Amino acid sequence: MMPGSPALSYRAKALKPSLTLEIAARAKALQSEGRNICSLSAGEPDFGTPDFIVEAARTALHDGYTRYGPAAGDPELRAAIAAKLTSENGIATEPAEVLITNGGKQAIYNLFQVLLNPGDQVLIPAPYWLSYPEIAALAGADVITIPSAASDGFQLDLDRLDAAITSKSRLLVLNTPGNPTGRVMSKDELFALADLLRRHPQLLVMSDEIYEYLLAKGHEHHSLAALAPDLKERCFTVNGFAKGWAMTGWRLGYLAGHADVIRAAAALQSQSTSNVCSFAQRGALAAIQGSRQCVQDMAASYNLRRDLLVSGLQDMDGITLVPPQGAFYAFPQLPDHITDSMEFCRRALDVEGLAVVPGAAFGNERCVRLSCAVSRETISDGLLRLTRAIQNW
Repeated sequence: MMPGSPALSYRAKALKPSLTLEIAARAKALQSEGRNICSLSAGEPDFGTPDFIVEAARTALHDGYTRYGPAAGDPELRAAIAAKLTSENGIATEPAEVLITNGGKQAIYNLFQVLLNPGDQVLIPAPYWLSYPEIAALAGADVITIPSAASDGFQLDLDRLDAAITSKSRLLVLNTPGNPTGRVMSKDELFALADLLRRHPQLLVMSDEIYEYLLAKGHEHHSLAALAPDLKERCFTVNGFAKGWAMTGWRLGYLAGHADVIRAAAALQSQSTSNVCSFAQRGALAAIQGSRQCVQDMAASYNLRRDLLVSGLQDMDGITLVPPQGAFYAFPQLPDHITDSMEFCRRALDVEGLAVVPGAAFGNERCVRLSCAVSRETISDGLLRLTRAIQNW
Protein backbone atom coordinates (compact mmCIF):
# COMPACT_ATOMS: atom_id res chain seq x y z
CA MET A 1 0.00 0.00 0.00
CA MET A 2 1.42 3.34 -1.04
CA PRO A 3 1.68 5.83 1.82
CA GLY A 4 -0.29 9.05 1.55
CA SER A 5 1.14 12.52 1.76
CA PRO A 6 2.96 13.26 5.03
CA ALA A 7 0.65 14.85 7.56
CA LEU A 8 1.09 18.59 7.88
CA SER A 9 1.29 20.40 11.19
CA TYR A 10 -1.75 22.26 12.45
CA ARG A 11 0.21 25.48 11.88
CA ALA A 12 0.74 24.68 8.21
CA LYS A 13 -2.88 23.66 7.74
CA ALA A 14 -4.09 26.94 9.23
CA LEU A 15 -1.94 29.14 7.01
CA LYS A 16 -3.66 31.15 4.29
CA PRO A 17 -1.78 32.06 1.11
CA SER A 18 -1.03 35.72 0.48
CA LEU A 19 -3.83 37.04 -1.72
CA THR A 20 -1.65 39.87 -3.00
CA LEU A 21 0.94 37.38 -4.26
CA GLU A 22 -1.80 35.10 -5.57
CA ILE A 23 -3.37 37.89 -7.62
CA ALA A 24 0.03 38.95 -8.97
CA ALA A 25 0.90 35.37 -9.93
CA ARG A 26 -2.47 34.89 -11.66
CA ALA A 27 -2.00 38.13 -13.59
CA LYS A 28 1.48 37.08 -14.74
CA ALA A 29 0.16 33.68 -15.80
CA LEU A 30 -2.53 35.32 -17.93
CA GLN A 31 0.07 37.66 -19.44
CA SER A 32 2.23 34.68 -20.38
CA GLU A 33 -0.79 33.30 -22.23
CA GLY A 34 -0.96 36.46 -24.30
CA ARG A 35 -3.69 38.31 -22.37
CA ASN A 36 -3.54 42.09 -22.13
CA ILE A 37 -3.40 42.57 -18.35
CA CYS A 38 -3.44 45.85 -16.47
CA SER A 39 -2.17 45.34 -12.93
CA LEU A 40 -2.80 47.77 -10.08
CA SER A 41 -2.01 45.08 -7.52
CA ALA A 42 1.67 45.85 -6.98
CA GLY A 43 2.84 46.27 -3.41
CA GLU A 44 6.30 47.48 -4.30
CA PRO A 45 7.98 50.50 -5.90
CA ASP A 46 8.36 50.55 -9.67
CA PHE A 47 11.74 52.28 -9.44
CA GLY A 48 15.12 50.60 -9.51
CA THR A 49 17.32 50.77 -6.43
CA PRO A 50 19.39 53.99 -6.53
CA ASP A 51 22.80 53.50 -8.15
CA PHE A 52 24.88 54.54 -5.15
CA ILE A 53 23.29 51.78 -3.06
CA VAL A 54 23.89 49.17 -5.75
CA GLU A 55 27.49 50.33 -6.07
CA ALA A 56 28.05 50.08 -2.31
CA ALA A 57 26.83 46.47 -2.33
CA ARG A 58 28.95 45.67 -5.38
CA THR A 59 32.02 47.14 -3.69
CA ALA A 60 31.30 45.17 -0.53
CA LEU A 61 31.02 41.99 -2.56
CA HIS A 62 34.46 42.60 -4.08
CA ASP A 63 35.83 43.59 -0.67
CA GLY A 64 35.00 40.21 0.82
CA TYR A 65 31.65 40.74 2.53
CA THR A 66 30.71 37.20 1.57
CA ARG A 67 30.96 35.42 4.91
CA TYR A 68 28.71 34.88 7.88
CA GLY A 69 28.16 37.93 10.03
CA PRO A 70 26.62 38.56 13.44
CA ALA A 71 23.07 37.21 13.60
CA ALA A 72 21.80 40.57 14.90
CA GLY A 73 23.28 42.41 11.94
CA ASP A 74 26.30 44.40 10.77
CA PRO A 75 27.39 46.50 13.79
CA GLU A 76 27.86 49.61 11.63
CA LEU A 77 24.38 49.25 10.18
CA ARG A 78 22.82 48.73 13.61
CA ALA A 79 24.57 51.88 14.83
CA ALA A 80 23.46 53.86 11.77
CA ILE A 81 19.83 52.80 12.23
CA ALA A 82 19.99 53.68 15.92
CA ALA A 83 21.31 57.13 14.96
CA LYS A 84 18.55 57.52 12.36
CA LEU A 85 15.81 56.59 14.83
CA THR A 86 17.26 59.00 17.37
CA SER A 87 17.70 61.99 15.06
CA GLU A 88 14.89 61.55 12.49
CA ASN A 89 12.17 59.84 14.50
CA GLY A 90 12.95 61.24 17.95
CA ILE A 91 13.23 57.78 19.53
CA ALA A 92 16.41 57.62 21.62
CA THR A 93 17.92 54.31 20.46
CA GLU A 94 21.15 52.42 21.10
CA PRO A 95 22.68 49.93 18.61
CA ALA A 96 21.90 47.07 21.02
CA GLU A 97 18.21 47.95 20.58
CA VAL A 98 18.28 47.25 16.82
CA LEU A 99 18.00 43.92 14.97
CA ILE A 100 18.60 43.64 11.19
CA THR A 101 16.13 41.24 9.60
CA ASN A 102 15.31 39.67 6.25
CA GLY A 103 12.72 42.31 5.40
CA GLY A 104 10.14 43.91 7.65
CA LYS A 105 8.10 40.72 7.62
CA GLN A 106 10.79 38.80 9.51
CA ALA A 107 11.02 41.63 12.03
CA ILE A 108 7.31 41.16 12.75
CA TYR A 109 7.61 37.38 12.83
CA ASN A 110 10.55 37.44 15.23
CA LEU A 111 8.85 39.94 17.53
CA PHE A 112 5.62 37.95 17.70
CA GLN A 113 7.51 34.73 18.35
CA VAL A 114 9.48 36.10 21.30
CA LEU A 115 6.64 38.10 22.88
CA LEU A 116 3.51 36.01 22.43
CA ASN A 117 2.30 32.85 24.14
CA PRO A 118 -0.68 30.70 23.15
CA GLY A 119 -3.84 32.43 24.31
CA ASP A 120 -2.36 35.92 24.27
CA GLN A 121 -4.43 38.44 22.34
CA VAL A 122 -3.10 40.60 19.53
CA LEU A 123 -5.25 43.65 18.78
CA ILE A 124 -5.20 44.55 15.09
CA PRO A 125 -7.09 47.56 13.72
CA ALA A 126 -8.85 46.76 10.45
CA PRO A 127 -8.30 47.22 7.58
CA TYR A 128 -4.86 45.69 8.17
CA TRP A 129 -1.89 44.42 6.22
CA LEU A 130 -2.87 40.87 5.42
CA SER A 131 0.11 39.12 7.07
CA TYR A 132 -0.42 40.46 10.61
CA PRO A 133 -3.13 37.93 11.58
CA GLU A 134 -1.27 35.04 9.99
CA ILE A 135 1.99 35.81 11.78
CA ALA A 136 0.12 36.22 15.07
CA ALA A 137 -1.59 32.85 14.57
CA LEU A 138 1.80 31.20 13.95
CA ALA A 139 2.78 32.39 17.43
CA GLY A 140 -0.34 30.78 18.88
CA ALA A 141 -2.00 34.10 19.68
CA ASP A 142 -5.66 34.99 19.32
CA VAL A 143 -6.38 37.83 16.91
CA ILE A 144 -8.88 40.50 17.93
CA THR A 145 -9.70 42.91 15.12
CA ILE A 146 -10.78 46.48 15.78
CA PRO A 147 -12.95 47.38 12.78
CA SER A 148 -13.23 50.78 11.15
CA ALA A 149 -15.19 51.96 8.14
CA ALA A 150 -14.74 54.19 5.14
CA SER A 151 -17.63 56.30 6.41
CA ASP A 152 -15.48 57.13 9.48
CA GLY A 153 -12.32 57.76 7.48
CA PHE A 154 -10.87 54.44 8.69
CA GLN A 155 -9.98 56.19 11.94
CA LEU A 156 -9.06 53.98 14.90
CA ASP A 157 -11.98 54.10 17.34
CA LEU A 158 -10.30 54.37 20.74
CA ASP A 159 -13.52 53.61 22.63
CA ARG A 160 -13.90 50.39 20.65
CA LEU A 161 -10.23 49.58 21.23
CA ASP A 162 -10.56 50.24 24.95
CA ALA A 163 -13.57 47.95 25.18
CA ALA A 164 -11.66 45.16 23.42
CA ILE A 165 -8.72 45.16 25.86
CA THR A 166 -8.74 42.33 28.40
CA SER A 167 -6.26 40.83 30.82
CA LYS A 168 -5.10 38.59 27.96
CA SER A 169 -4.36 41.50 25.63
CA ARG A 170 -0.62 41.50 24.99
CA LEU A 171 0.15 43.46 21.81
CA LEU A 172 -1.43 46.25 19.76
CA VAL A 173 -0.44 46.55 16.11
CA LEU A 174 -0.16 49.98 14.50
CA ASN A 175 0.64 50.72 10.85
CA THR A 176 1.12 54.35 9.88
CA PRO A 177 1.19 55.29 7.04
CA GLY A 178 -1.12 52.38 6.54
CA ASN A 179 -1.45 49.56 4.04
CA PRO A 180 -4.04 49.28 2.49
CA THR A 181 -5.77 52.57 3.35
CA GLY A 182 -2.85 55.01 3.13
CA ARG A 183 -4.05 56.56 6.37
CA VAL A 184 -1.56 58.51 8.51
CA MET A 185 -2.18 58.80 12.24
CA SER A 186 -1.99 62.41 13.43
CA LYS A 187 -0.16 63.68 16.48
CA ASP A 188 -3.43 64.20 18.31
CA GLU A 189 -4.55 60.65 17.58
CA LEU A 190 -1.26 59.25 18.84
CA PHE A 191 -1.37 61.40 21.99
CA ALA A 192 -4.89 60.13 22.71
CA LEU A 193 -3.76 56.56 22.07
CA ALA A 194 -0.85 57.05 24.48
CA ASP A 195 -3.29 58.14 27.19
CA LEU A 196 -5.28 54.95 26.63
CA LEU A 197 -2.15 52.80 26.77
CA ARG A 198 -1.15 54.30 30.11
CA ARG A 199 -4.36 52.83 31.54
CA HIS A 200 -3.37 49.34 30.30
CA PRO A 201 0.23 48.75 31.38
CA GLN A 202 0.22 45.11 30.21
CA LEU A 203 -0.27 46.13 26.56
CA LEU A 204 2.77 46.38 24.27
CA VAL A 205 2.74 48.12 20.87
CA MET A 206 4.28 47.26 17.53
CA SER A 207 4.43 50.22 15.15
CA ASP A 208 5.01 49.28 11.50
CA GLU A 209 6.44 52.41 9.88
CA ILE A 210 7.69 50.99 6.58
CA TYR A 211 5.97 53.74 4.54
CA GLU A 212 7.22 56.63 6.71
CA TYR A 213 8.78 58.55 3.79
CA LEU A 214 5.80 58.18 1.44
CA LEU A 215 3.47 60.97 2.50
CA ALA A 216 0.93 63.06 0.63
CA LYS A 217 1.40 66.82 0.75
CA GLY A 218 0.43 68.33 4.07
CA HIS A 219 0.95 65.17 6.10
CA GLU A 220 3.72 64.24 8.53
CA HIS A 221 4.84 60.96 10.01
CA HIS A 222 5.08 60.63 13.79
CA SER A 223 6.34 57.72 15.87
CA LEU A 224 4.37 56.83 18.99
CA ALA A 225 7.53 56.09 20.96
CA ALA A 226 8.77 59.63 20.27
CA LEU A 227 5.54 61.36 21.28
CA ALA A 228 5.21 59.26 24.44
CA PRO A 229 8.77 58.61 25.69
CA ASP A 230 7.40 57.18 28.93
CA LEU A 231 6.00 54.32 26.83
CA LYS A 232 9.21 53.72 24.88
CA GLU A 233 10.04 50.44 26.61
CA ARG A 234 6.62 49.09 25.60
CA CYS A 235 6.97 50.17 21.96
CA PHE A 236 8.64 48.25 19.14
CA THR A 237 9.31 49.87 15.77
CA VAL A 238 9.36 47.86 12.55
CA ASN A 239 10.82 49.44 9.43
CA GLY A 240 13.05 48.68 6.48
CA PHE A 241 14.48 49.72 3.16
CA ALA A 242 11.98 48.18 0.74
CA LYS A 243 9.54 51.03 0.19
CA GLY A 244 11.55 54.21 0.71
CA TRP A 245 14.64 53.15 -1.22
CA ALA A 246 13.00 50.71 -3.69
CA MET A 247 14.84 47.70 -2.24
CA THR A 248 12.07 45.09 -1.96
CA GLY A 249 14.14 42.20 -3.30
CA TRP A 250 17.10 43.00 -1.07
CA ARG A 251 15.12 41.76 1.97
CA LEU A 252 16.38 44.31 4.47
CA GLY A 253 14.28 45.30 7.46
CA TYR A 254 14.82 46.06 11.09
CA LEU A 255 13.22 45.81 14.50
CA ALA A 256 13.94 48.34 17.27
CA GLY A 257 12.93 48.22 20.90
CA HIS A 258 13.88 47.02 24.37
CA ALA A 259 17.36 45.44 24.33
CA ASP A 260 16.21 42.28 26.12
CA VAL A 261 13.58 41.61 23.46
CA ILE A 262 16.06 42.39 20.68
CA ARG A 263 18.50 39.87 22.17
CA ALA A 264 15.78 37.23 22.25
CA ALA A 265 14.76 38.00 18.65
CA ALA A 266 18.41 37.83 17.57
CA ALA A 267 18.76 34.44 19.27
CA LEU A 268 15.67 33.22 17.41
CA GLN A 269 17.11 34.53 14.15
CA SER A 270 20.42 32.80 14.84
CA GLN A 271 18.55 29.48 14.91
CA SER A 272 16.54 30.17 11.75
CA THR A 273 18.03 32.36 9.02
CA SER A 274 21.17 33.65 10.80
CA ASN A 275 22.42 36.99 9.50
CA VAL A 276 20.96 38.97 6.63
CA CYS A 277 23.06 38.85 3.45
CA SER A 278 26.38 40.49 4.40
CA PHE A 279 27.04 42.57 1.28
CA ALA A 280 23.39 43.62 1.02
CA GLN A 281 23.70 45.14 4.49
CA ARG A 282 26.51 47.34 3.19
CA GLY A 283 24.11 48.64 0.55
CA ALA A 284 21.62 49.42 3.32
CA LEU A 285 24.36 51.24 5.24
CA ALA A 286 25.03 53.44 2.21
CA ALA A 287 21.29 54.11 1.90
CA ILE A 288 20.73 55.18 5.47
CA GLN A 289 23.90 57.27 5.67
CA GLY A 290 23.33 58.91 2.28
CA SER A 291 21.19 61.77 1.06
CA ARG A 292 17.42 61.34 1.25
CA GLN A 293 17.03 63.12 -2.11
CA CYS A 294 16.41 59.88 -4.00
CA VAL A 295 13.71 58.93 -1.48
CA GLN A 296 12.12 62.37 -1.76
CA ASP A 297 12.14 62.19 -5.56
CA MET A 298 10.38 58.83 -5.57
CA ALA A 299 7.87 60.05 -2.98
CA ALA A 300 7.11 63.11 -5.13
CA SER A 301 6.43 60.85 -8.11
CA TYR A 302 4.04 58.72 -6.06
CA ASN A 303 2.24 61.87 -4.96
CA LEU A 304 1.52 62.85 -8.56
CA ARG A 305 0.33 59.37 -9.44
CA ARG A 306 -1.68 59.04 -6.22
CA ASP A 307 -3.47 62.27 -7.13
CA LEU A 308 -4.33 60.83 -10.56
CA LEU A 309 -5.67 57.63 -9.02
CA VAL A 310 -7.68 59.48 -6.37
CA SER A 311 -9.18 61.90 -8.91
CA GLY A 312 -10.29 59.04 -11.14
CA LEU A 313 -11.85 57.10 -8.28
CA GLN A 314 -13.68 60.14 -6.96
CA ASP A 315 -15.28 60.60 -10.39
CA MET A 316 -16.79 57.10 -10.35
CA ASP A 317 -20.43 56.64 -9.46
CA GLY A 318 -21.06 54.69 -6.29
CA ILE A 319 -17.44 54.67 -5.09
CA THR A 320 -16.68 55.80 -1.53
CA LEU A 321 -13.07 56.85 -1.14
CA VAL A 322 -11.13 58.01 1.89
CA PRO A 323 -8.29 59.91 0.17
CA PRO A 324 -5.00 58.20 1.09
CA GLN A 325 -2.53 60.35 3.03
CA GLY A 326 0.53 58.21 2.42
CA ALA A 327 1.98 54.92 1.10
CA PHE A 328 1.10 54.18 -2.54
CA TYR A 329 -2.37 52.67 -2.35
CA ALA A 330 -6.01 53.65 -2.52
CA PHE A 331 -8.72 51.57 -0.83
CA PRO A 332 -12.07 52.52 -2.36
CA GLN A 333 -15.33 51.03 -1.15
CA LEU A 334 -17.26 49.46 -4.00
CA PRO A 335 -20.88 50.44 -4.80
CA ASP A 336 -23.51 49.02 -2.48
CA HIS A 337 -24.63 46.31 -4.92
CA ILE A 338 -21.14 44.74 -4.89
CA THR A 339 -20.67 42.92 -1.59
CA ASP A 340 -18.11 40.22 -2.46
CA SER A 341 -14.68 41.72 -3.10
CA MET A 342 -13.10 38.33 -3.85
CA GLU A 343 -15.56 37.48 -6.61
CA PHE A 344 -15.41 41.02 -7.96
CA CYS A 345 -11.61 40.85 -8.27
CA ARG A 346 -11.69 37.43 -9.89
CA ARG A 347 -14.22 38.62 -12.45
CA ALA A 348 -12.36 41.88 -13.04
CA LEU A 349 -9.21 39.91 -13.84
CA ASP A 350 -10.86 37.26 -16.00
CA VAL A 351 -13.21 39.59 -17.91
CA GLU A 352 -11.51 43.00 -17.95
CA GLY A 353 -7.91 41.92 -17.48
CA LEU A 354 -7.64 44.13 -14.39
CA ALA A 355 -5.61 42.93 -11.40
CA VAL A 356 -6.57 44.55 -8.09
CA VAL A 357 -6.55 43.06 -4.59
CA PRO A 358 -9.79 42.18 -2.77
CA GLY A 359 -10.47 44.01 0.45
CA ALA A 360 -11.29 40.68 2.09
CA ALA A 361 -7.53 40.10 2.31
CA PHE A 362 -7.29 43.18 4.54
CA GLY A 363 -10.33 42.54 6.69
CA ASN A 364 -12.86 44.59 4.69
CA GLU A 365 -15.15 42.79 2.24
CA ARG A 366 -16.52 45.97 0.66
CA CYS A 367 -13.27 47.46 -0.65
CA VAL A 368 -10.48 46.76 -3.12
CA ARG A 369 -6.86 47.88 -3.00
CA LEU A 370 -5.29 49.66 -5.95
CA SER A 371 -1.64 50.66 -6.23
CA CYS A 372 -0.26 53.84 -7.78
CA ALA A 373 3.28 52.40 -7.95
CA VAL A 374 2.80 52.00 -11.70
CA SER A 375 2.93 54.35 -14.69
CA ARG A 376 0.36 57.09 -15.20
CA GLU A 377 -0.75 55.28 -18.37
CA THR A 378 -1.35 52.09 -16.39
CA ILE A 379 -3.36 54.01 -13.78
CA SER A 380 -5.56 55.60 -16.46
CA ASP A 381 -6.06 52.25 -18.19
CA GLY A 382 -6.85 50.59 -14.86
CA LEU A 383 -9.47 53.20 -14.00
CA LEU A 384 -11.25 52.59 -17.31
CA ARG A 385 -11.24 48.84 -16.73
CA LEU A 386 -12.47 49.28 -13.16
CA THR A 387 -15.34 51.43 -14.42
CA ARG A 388 -16.35 48.70 -16.87
CA ALA A 389 -16.04 45.99 -14.21
CA ILE A 390 -18.40 47.92 -11.92
CA GLN A 391 -20.86 48.73 -14.70
CA ASN A 392 -20.98 45.10 -15.86
CA TRP A 393 -21.40 43.58 -12.41
